Amino acid sequence: MSDHQTNGPTAERSADPSADLSTDLSTSHEWPLWEVFVRTKAGLDHKHCGSLHAADPQLAIQLARDVYTRRQEGCSVWVVRSDQIIASDPADKAMYFDPAEDKVYRHPTFYKLPPEVDHM
Repeated sequence: MSDHQTNGPTAERSADPSADLSTDLSTSHEWPLWEVFVRTKAGLDHKHCGSLHAADPQLAIQLARDVYTRRQEGCSVWVVRSDQIIASDPADKAMYFDPAEDKVYRHPTFYKLPPEVDHM
């Protein structure tokens, strides 16, 4: 978009490129918060490492790589905007997790493992 086009009926594009990056934020001075997950070379799952502020997903990946994988310990990085994460309320723990305790058949205690999969 050139400087002569408008971003709405009367709004002109700012000369400051960072001003356009925060249009969907509640405050126009802060980039969104991203949660960073890194999978180590030996690991099979991604682990939460921390958080950072970035203007967009590409910058978030670059910053996450620079901050959380400085010693080449990672082989994959995920970034997720913090405001996009939905979590259960700790007060609702009983509703989500207690009903499983009365279903003992879901636990593999009633099965004899064959020797080929004894490492499980």
